[in-house]
Amino acid sequence: MDRTGDGRAMQTKLNLISEIARRDDRCKIDNVAYLLNEANLNECFYMLKQGKAAGIDGIGLEEYEQSLDENLKDLVARMKRQAYHPQPARRTYIPKANGKLRPLGIPSTEDKIVQMGIARILEAVYEGDFLDFSYGFRPSRNCHQAIERLNTVIMTMPINHVIDADIKGFFDNVDHTWMLKFLGHRISDPNLLRLIARFLKNGYMEEGKLNASDKGTPQGGIVSPILANIYLHYALDLWVERVVKPRCRGTVEIVRYADDFVICVQFKDEAAWILEALKERLGKFSLELAEDKTRIIEFGRFAKTNAKKRNEKPATFNFLGFTHYVDTSRKGFFKLGRKTDRKKMTAKLKEMKIWLKSVRTIPIREWWPVLKAKLLGHFRYYGVSGNSRSIGTYHYLIVRLVFKWINRRSQKHSMNWSEFSAYLKRYELPKPRIYHNLFTLWSY
Repeated sequence: MDRTGDGRAMQTKLNLISEIARRDDRCKIDNVAYLLNEANLNECFYMLKQGKAAGIDGIGLEEYEQSLDENLKDLVARMKRQAYHPQPARRTYIPKANGKLRPLGIPSTEDKIVQMGIARILEAVYEGDFLDFSYGFRPSRNCHQAIERLNTVIMTMPINHVIDADIKGFFDNVDHTWMLKFLGHRISDPNLLRLIARFLKNGYMEEGKLNASDKGTPQGGIVSPILANIYLHYALDLWVERVVKPRCRGTVEIVRYADDFVICVQFKDEAAWILEALKERLGKFSLELAEDKTRIIEFGRFAKTNAKKRNEKPATFNFLGFTHYVDTSRKGFFKLGRKTDRKKMTAKLKEMKIWLKSVRTIPIREWWPVLKAKLLGHFRYYGVSGNSRSIGTYHYLIVRLVFKWINRRSQKHSMNWSEFSAYLKRYELPKPRIYHNLFTLWSY
């Protein structure tokens, strides 16, 4: 079979589905499960990232590829006779910035392929429905656009309060019944809905024990992000747009990236009402706010002056890895300031320290390119307007960490600072710089 299969044919059909869904927001899409055929799943296979961890069966992409044609033929045959059942995901954990662990469910290679196909179909159906303030896991959208949108809202609209909300364990508490109801609004293909239901309920393996799954959609699954967007589209986004905004006399704007969102409000009393109504709304769909992480803060162009009258510092809030605070431009105008969240900074430094320790016995020339890539990745994410000091501090601390661990090697010869500086001149590390300019508004 060709490496890409008949990918253009699948994309053509997906484009047609998108057009039909956009033209009529009430129509239900039927007969789409047939797109999960051998040719299209072949393309989905090659869309998967190489080198990712294997599921509970231990079969990686390279091993699956050795008999790809036969494997896909068998997979499609099982799906046609409804004998295909996803394997339980392999449960693993990754550290969070707050020191806790985030559970991930790693599907088998075969399940990843099917999930990729389902995700592409769901994206074709729902992308035209999603609202403009939703940025997470959508084509041609990213977290920096969400930050820019937040900047525009606070800088150009009469915003005086921010609801800093946190949904408690969102991915672990998605209600399967509601999820399938939401999918049923736009999809009437029973075969596809049955397949998605099986993925929702396939459970996970941890320490050799099978754990059933009666709720949630595991992080780590390819289809989970689009399912999360669909769930929150109905549970949150449409509610804010069609219920909350019309009932408020002042400005109300929301910016959402996956399950991370903030609501910007003009009037304090309406912010209080929205928060109480939000708790009730989410509760209807088996979700709840984390009380210790959810609050209403005064924020905007008058927040600093009002806080000063109370002998307080103006409040800050965290969103997408940045701490947002009240700042002043060179001309004395209010502006939205942002810096790397302290917990994120600490976690990134700890992560780098652990990695440097792990490679200290390996020749420098072998891991130096990886170090450069890690630094560049950090600067490309956190290099936004106003965050020069934080990324500069990160660069400074990383250079010193590198020097420290180079001199912790077992070899007899170590570098002094002069030798290390000369090495840095010859083999330069990426310098901190601003990649995302948000200072484009007239008030700056």
